[in-house]
Amino acid sequence: MNEAPVYMTSSRTMAAPLRSLVEDYSRYLKSFELFLDRSSEHKCMQDFIHNTLPDILGSIGGGRPVFNVMGVGSGAGEIDLEMLAQLHMKHPHVRVDNEVVEPSTDMLHKYKVLVSKTPNLDYINFTWNKMTASEFEKHWQEINLGKKMDFIHLIQMLYYVKDPEATVSFFRSLLDKDGKLLIILVSGESGWGKLWRTYRAALCNTEISQCVTTGDIKTFLDTKDIPYTNYVLQSHMDITECFTEGDEVGELLLDFLTEVMEFSKNAPEHLKKGVLDLLKHPDCSKEVDGRIIFNNNLEVLVVEP
Repeated sequence: MNEAPVYMTSSRTMAAPLRSLVEDYSRYLKSFELFLDRSSEHKCMQDFIHNTLPDILGSIGGGRPVFNVMGVGSGAGEIDLEMLAQLHMKHPHVRVDNEVVEPSTDMLHKYKVLVSKTPNLDYINFTWNKMTASEFEKHWQEINLGKKMDFIHLIQMLYYVKDPEATVSFFRSLLDKDGKLLIILVSGESGWGKLWRTYRAALCNTEISQCVTTGDIKTFLDTKDIPYTNYVLQSHMDITECFTEGDEVGELLLDFLTEVMEFSKNAPEHLKKGVLDLLKHPDCSKEVDGRIIFNNNLEVLVVEP
């Protein structure tokens, strides 16, 4: 059995603190788009949405004529609209009040454009909230609608909150008695989980929860005896170019993997070597036809009220 190599890292040995990739939105977006192109992330999510989610959605709503749905960190809306389409197929006569929570002006604009170009969405009423999750929580408590939600989804967004457990608790508190809270994050058993457990202190931004996995959320839910169902989504990412020094694609992918701006230029040599060795290790990746394929497995948690 292969054991992951352990490398001691100390921020004291760094010449200067590493800058988070999220500080440079254009570089972040470029690396994110490359990640989507190089990984099967969206495909495995779509497979889940089309094959598994409909049965989950079948049990919500209690026969009411209007369902309350909420997407938090919805981005440009592609995944949201796919889920709403599945909901509509499962409950064709139901109207939907859809709260969209998204802090990026650019992403919210793209979502609105997508809605304007997508036919047959007359059954959905969209409410746009240009806010972070914590801003929305404050806003919701101030307006105090007492409104309960049938379906809330937090997809790949708990990395960007200060307290993921408190965030999960708040949104779960909004569920109706047969509602569902859907969370998607990288699996604790993925290559990401191994990377973050080894290099959390050196790589992770302490202002947000950046390095959270479903392993962390499941531990929290188990401790509180909160019922949930989990589904592992098999996903992979080709990171071969990361091991060719100076390769532009490789450098962008390394930035995305480490969440550090220009990691290969700014990281101290011992950290760079340690990260590259770990990324190539069988605990994180496998070699297929001469390519290095990173374990990008996701996990879905469907949390009950």
